[in-house]
Amino acid sequence: MFAPGDKKSLRFTVGEQDLAAFETGVVHEFYGTFALGRDVEWTCRQFVLDMKEADEEGIGTFLNIKHHSPALLGEEVSIEAEVILAEAHTLDCAFTVKVGERLVASGTQGQKILKKEKLERVVASIKA
Repeated sequence: MFAPGDKKSLRFTVGEQDLAAFETGVVHEFYGTFALGRDVEWTCRQFVLDMKEADEEGIGTFLNIKHHSPALLGEEVSIEAEVILAEAHTLDCAFTVKVGERLVASGTQGQKILKKEKLERVVASIKA
């Protein structure tokens, strides 16, 4: 089990696939919120991958992002996630996204670890 203060990180270069783009085209050559959210989720998920049992899976419960400055195409981004709550099957993290020392974004992300059979029941009840 992890405890508050434990950290995981991810580092990569912003590519074309990470830009803010929609059906109408590229909005700007900044690291898009959608891609940033994906990458924050992946960084925080590293805790879940270490915690969960073979018959369990993690699901996201919330994601809050506050932008501070843009990360541009080609810049190296580093995401650091820190556990702020680890109780039973609940894991909440705070995160920062930086380019060098410049703060790009910060926020929080939550996950819950559930039995796979429970997730299957939830999906089945929604489809019914």
